[in-house]
Amino acid sequence: FEFVVPSPSNTFVTTTTATASPHKSNKTQHLGSAVGTTTMKISVLAATLLASQSNLRPYSVRAFTAHRNVVAAAAASASRTSAPRYGPTSLVASTCKMSTTADVDVATADDATAASANNPLLENTSLPKFQSIQPSQLTPAMTSILSQLDASFASLESSLSAKLAGRDPSSSSSSSSPISYDEVLPALEKMQHPLGYAWSIASHLNGVKNTDELRKEYEANQPKVVQASMKFGQSKVLYDALSSLRTSWETADEEAATSSFLAAQRRRAVSNTLRSMTLQGVGLPVGSPEQVRFNEIKLRFAELSTAFSNNVLDATKAFGLTVTDPSDVEDVPESALAMWAEAHKRFLVKEAETEGDEEKKTEAEGMEVDAAKGPWRITLDGPSYIAAMQHMPNRDVRKKVYLGYLTRASEFTASEAEAKAEAEAEAEAADNKGEETKEEKAPIGKNNVLIIEEILKLRKEMAGLLGFDNYAEMSLASKMAPDVASVTNLSNLILEKALPAAQRELAAATDLARATGGPEYSESNLPKLMPWDTSFWVERLKEKTFDLKEEELRPYFALDAVLKGMFGLIERIFDVEVRDATGTVEVWHPDVRFFTLHDESDEGKHIASFYLDPYSRPADKRGGAWMADCLGKSEALGFDVPVAYLTCNGSPPVGDKPSLMTFREVETLFHETGHGLQHMLTRATVGDVSGINGVEWDAVELPSQFMENWCYDKPTVYGFAKHYQTGEPLPEEMFEKLKEQKTFGAGMMACRQLLFGMMDMELHSNFDPNGEETIFDLQRRMAEIYTPYALPVEEDRFLCGFSHIFAGGYAAGYYSYKWAEVMSADAFGAFEEVGLDNEEGVKEVGKKFRETVLALGGGVAPMDVFKSFRGREPSPEALLRHNGLA
Repeated sequence: FEFVVPSPSNTFVTTTTATASPHKSNKTQHLGSAVGTTTMKISVLAATLLASQSNLRPYSVRAFTAHRNVVAAAAASASRTSAPRYGPTSLVASTCKMSTTADVDVATADDATAASANNPLLENTSLPKFQSIQPSQLTPAMTSILSQLDASFASLESSLSAKLAGRDPSSSSSSSSPISYDEVLPALEKMQHPLGYAWSIASHLNGVKNTDELRKEYEANQPKVVQASMKFGQSKVLYDALSSLRTSWETADEEAATSSFLAAQRRRAVSNTLRSMTLQGVGLPVGSPEQVRFNEIKLRFAELSTAFSNNVLDATKAFGLTVTDPSDVEDVPESALAMWAEAHKRFLVKEAETEGDEEKKTEAEGMEVDAAKGPWRITLDGPSYIAAMQHMPNRDVRKKVYLGYLTRASEFTASEAEAKAEAEAEAEAADNKGEETKEEKAPIGKNNVLIIEEILKLRKEMAGLLGFDNYAEMSLASKMAPDVASVTNLSNLILEKALPAAQRELAAATDLARATGGPEYSESNLPKLMPWDTSFWVERLKEKTFDLKEEELRPYFALDAVLKGMFGLIERIFDVEVRDATGTVEVWHPDVRFFTLHDESDEGKHIASFYLDPYSRPADKRGGAWMADCLGKSEALGFDVPVAYLTCNGSPPVGDKPSLMTFREVETLFHETGHGLQHMLTRATVGDVSGINGVEWDAVELPSQFMENWCYDKPTVYGFAKHYQTGEPLPEEMFEKLKEQKTFGAGMMACRQLLFGMMDMELHSNFDPNGEETIFDLQRRMAEIYTPYALPVEEDRFLCGFSHIFAGGYAAGYYSYKWAEVMSADAFGAFEEVGLDNEEGVKEVGKKFRETVLALGGGVAPMDVFKSFRGREPSPEALLRHNGLA
């Protein structure tokens, strides 16, 4: 349920939504730098992973998003030191309102328009004023910003053209003065900042507070943003200016040019931008049919990816299954019952609101929820769906929920969704009768099958326009993997180890079902477990094997305690204190919290901040978990306090109980925090390569997966694993069982991830979107190789919800998780080598990790960063050990 869209080098404003590209930048538009000189050969990586078994859960794809949308920010923190330095000037606490009011719906506005002078989207020297932002303000803001940007960029091109021609831009006289770095990328970053600020906020809200009005405004302005991006990306003047810079550096003293970190950052930024422009079509002749068509495709991509993501969200919200018979939920954990009972109450309230029945609404709001008696309503948001698949004993209920999830946004749900959308449009037209309305394009539709087919055709065509044989080649041009064959070989090597393990795991779960499940699981009645049976019986097998139920762990993982423990770890190994500053800045929902980071090695200096949106909100928040940047560190913009968004979809509080997390949710929180730390603890000051920006896709998961390892470290776990009621620590025997479970079911998990990765690669390399084979034929063909024990059922439309590759930046890049596993495991191995109970040793290694992996960002090639930390190339030993295969 989590997405990953690593941060590319991104001089140009991203054009996709936060979740649609969750994290949120479109890799096909803004490509990071490949590591052409990496010494980590593919054969070494393949050998490393040959025996590995992924610890990624089924239905769980790691998440992280990152725009290069530099967002200005300013707010006071609960700091013992001076006011935080979010911008060129220090701002006092009064710059932002206290977040004490009730939830403010940013998608409804009494005023149809907002005057530019009072438009918070134009106030780009402070943290976003979320409680003041209305969807109706987006178009006025974008109109003003894009007009100014167009004029500013024209002026920059004119100046650079003069310099390239040997003229003084300020006169007609000749000049031998070469173009300087400050005249190009920093100048570009400054002029793009207002657009990045406003559009980033719109993208963020589109992911965490999605409404019809915001969608309409977002979709109306998206083409304008795409066009602005293309103007930058296809500027031959800008490309020539950057090329001249690179040439001048190549002829300079190499040692002197690369001796400083700042010089290295600038070189990386220029190199990344040149390649990004190449892949944005800068080489296509101006005005040629090829360029015109290329730009048409880019605009269409933006529409299709947004529609795909919206369709998934709408289909997820539309599904609900009410269960009334207590026998159907026998032995279901109390936390799941409480969650489903609360969902039923919310459904009744929403239903009454839709009907306009105030009496019915009041009655529903006053209804007492009884988790033990129900009714219970199961939805498709992450916590609810997973609980049903793992714990619902009734096979028929599980099947309905499973197929509800697998058929989202497909032909099975499109007709009803389109009919509803048409009715809403007609109602709106009736309400606006007599008013002047602008002509709108026909909607794309709610069937993602058709969207996928068009996306694949357009990607193939776009790659061909740039000289690639297929889209996979285009995607790999910026990654560490040299070609499709290398990815295939690596996947098949892993499969040799994972597939036999997966088959043994499924056989064990099947045997348990036959032995304890009753007649319906007999071989005569059920020749093999169906997909909606697998998770349920694997969970029963895990409980039987380890004598430990997930529900027994939840009381020890209350969110506040987990945060406190995680922050303690950050202080322990990185010498950084995290302070709660919730209430000092405006937020988009009452659940959202705000924290500040302070460097204990520098007298508690405020160095970064982040928002945390921890809970699932299926009504208006997209699924998954991700990290995105609100504000990036940038010398050009004068911002030295980066700010991040950390977004999860964890279990919310229920009744009088706090948020009691599953262990998987704890790992996800640590994971996203790892991404956030790389963004927030960066030393890089060149915006295009600071923090997560410019980090190669194949390496971007290093800090996030690294942080997950601490979830099995005893001092770390016992820093937060205390019973939420009694304060008693997690029993020692439970912790030992928790560690033993780490690799349980690893074979099936690895095979599932291999299927996703190779299905993605096959769709973008060998598949002919104009041929006879359908996308679902391909899915079955790949499943016969990677998960032959669990072929898709006839109704399976998983691809219609595969937002990673169709509404995000993961196309022909899903395989990248495997690359990062080697480095993250080996990085944690450095701590293991000094002894995790050796406090001084851990602190010393933590300091080095911070100074390299977290500090250098995209300013240094990832292999060089790793070698700076470990003193050598990655080794497979730690990965094999962590997966129980050493």
